[in-house]
Amino acid sequence: MRVNVVTLFPEMVAQALGFSIMARAQETGAVSFGVHNPRDWTTDRHRIVDDAPYGGGAGMVLKPEPLVACIEEIATEPDAAVVFVTPQGETLTQRRVREFAALGQMVVLCGHYEGVDERVRELVVTDEISIGDYVLTGGELPALVLIDAVVRLLPGVLGNEASAATDSFEDGLLEHPHYTRPPQFRGMEVPVELVEGDHVAVARWRRKMSLLRTMQRRPDLLAAAELTATDRELLAEIADESVDE
Repeated sequence: MRVNVVTLFPEMVAQALGFSIMARAQETGAVSFGVHNPRDWTTDRHRIVDDAPYGGGAGMVLKPEPLVACIEEIATEPDAAVVFVTPQGETLTQRRVREFAALGQMVVLCGHYEGVDERVRELVVTDEISIGDYVLTGGELPALVLIDAVVRLLPGVLGNEASAATDSFEDGLLEHPHYTRPPQFRGMEVPVELVEGDHVAVARWRRKMSLLRTMQRRPDLLAAAELTATDRELLAEIADESVDE
């Protein structure tokens, strides 16, 4: 996959993409990154990329000419998604992450100041994504969140492919709790199901805890999840145990 980022602060993005899983993904050839400053597509000697908004108001707006020229040059794949990260976009979900991960190229546009000229959205943007209902100083951090979520799903990026398959949201539920050594810590013990070596019991406990955690923390997800007959049995057990308490 090819991931291009359009940003006024390329050093900020490039540095973050050079660590940990993102660095390993590049080394293995699963992904290649390009970070582009739209100032390189300006035609004036001062390399101006912003101007005052028509109609007045506070702040500056990113101009359409350098942004559109940049994106039209770097979006080379026919299926390329041009994603503008903005608080006005669709909230990012694991479903959307999987869709982006299936593409050959993703171009991520980082806004700044008061945003971008609306004609940029109309001419070259294919998707608008938000990471939450709040506002940041720029689009670089949301862009990095999106890229991290997408790249980790590419084949060969994670050391264990099963890691992604059991993540929260992959099956509509939150993930079960995790434990490691020591078996006892400050009077708290690892659940017996995880230490007895019965793989069927382990799978049942993990599914039950996944259902319980989702019910407690994100009942909206549980209401929309596709539950099996076993899931409903486990939910009944949870309800009975709650009554007994």
